[in-house]
Amino acid sequence: MDPLSDVVAAMRIGEPHSGRVSHHPPFGWQFPAFDAAGFHVVLAGTCWFLPPAADPIALRPGDIVLLPGGCTHALADDPATPLRPAATSLRRVNPRPSRPDTASTPRPETVLLCGAYLLDRSRSHPMLADLPEVIHLPAPETRHTPVGAIIDLLDSELAADEPGHDAMLRSLLDALLLHILRRWLDRQTDTGWSAALHDPAIAAALSAIHGSPGHGWTVAELAVHAGVSRASFARRFTDLIGQPPIAYLTWWRMTLAARQLRDTDTPLTVIARDAGYASEFAFAHAFKNEFGQPPGQFRKTNRSNPIPGWNEPNRDNKPSRGGGQSANGPTSRAARVDSVSPETRTERMTPDGGDGKHTDQKFTHSAT
Repeated sequence: MDPLSDVVAAMRIGEPHSGRVSHHPPFGWQFPAFDAAGFHVVLAGTCWFLPPAADPIALRPGDIVLLPGGCTHALADDPATPLRPAATSLRRVNPRPSRPDTASTPRPETVLLCGAYLLDRSRSHPMLADLPEVIHLPAPETRHTPVGAIIDLLDSELAADEPGHDAMLRSLLDALLLHILRRWLDRQTDTGWSAALHDPAIAAALSAIHGSPGHGWTVAELAVHAGVSRASFARRFTDLIGQPPIAYLTWWRMTLAARQLRDTDTPLTVIARDAGYASEFAFAHAFKNEFGQPPGQFRKTNRSNPIPGWNEPNRDNKPSRGGGQSANGPTSRAARVDSVSPETRTERMTPDGGDGKHTDQKFTHSAT
C-alpha cells in the first residue's frame, strides 16, 4: 500500500459520517472543538468560515474546509452576525436547519455537506501531525476536477435512497478525504512529509517500508531502493521525516502491531513475525520500549479502556472494538490556516424548524 493510503487506513477508527444541512440567514454558529477530523463543503449559497486565530474566509459553492484536528470554529452568513453555540459538534451532525426571522423576508438558504472522520489520536502519524489546523480548498481549485465530481456524487447520493447507499457514501467520503490530502500535499513541497513524498529517493524508501514493514530493512538496503548513497539517504530521510530511517521503521511497525493487538485476536507470535521480529521475546522488548507495557498487557488494557468515540454504545447492541493507549506521537499540528489555490445509518428526519413548518432532511451518522 502507498504511504498516504497506509497512513489513513491505519489511523482510521470507525466509519466517516456526514449530513446535508441547510441554514437561512441570519445565522451564526460556534462549533466546539471535537475529537475527529471535520469538514464543511458548500453545496449552495454562501457563508463565512471563522477560524480560531485567522481572518474570516468567504465560502461559496464548491469550497471545502477540512479541520484535521477538529479545532473550534464558526460558520455565519456574515462575519458581523452574533454567534450562538451550535447544538452539536461535527462528530454528531445536527440535521435541524436554521430558520429565518419570520418578521423579515426569507433569504436564499445556504446548504452544506458537513461531517467528520474518526481518527486514532493516541498515536497520530507524523504525516497527519504535519497538517495545519484548517485546510481550505477554494471552488476554483475543485471545479471540473475529481474533487468536484465527488462532491456532486455525494450531493446526489444524499438526496436519494438507492440500493448500496451506505457503502457508496462511505467510499465517496473516503475518496473526498484522500483527494483533499493529495491537493494539500501537492502544494506544500518544501518541508516535512509533503517534501518527502515528492522527493523521488525518499518516496521510494517510504514505499519500500510501507510495502513490506516486516522485512529486515537496513539503511544500506533502503539507500539502494532510493538510488543514492547511504550517507546522503540517511541525512535526507532524517531531515524530511524528522527521525532516522530505522527509527521510523520501528515506529511504524509498532503502530501496526498495536492496531493488531487492539483490533484482533491474532497470536503474539504472528504479530511479532509480521512486525519483522524473529522471536516473540524480541518483539515484546521492542514493544515495551515504545508503549511502556508488554504486548499482552497492552491488548488487555486497550480492550477494557477504548478510545473515546470508538466504543460508544451502538443501537444494534453489537460488540465494539477497544480503543488505544495513549502514546507520544511525533510533532504537533501547526496552528495555521492553509488555503490551497461502526456502520453508517441513513434516516429521514422531519424536525420542527421553529416556524410551524417541517423540513424533510436526509443525513448519515455513525451507528452509535
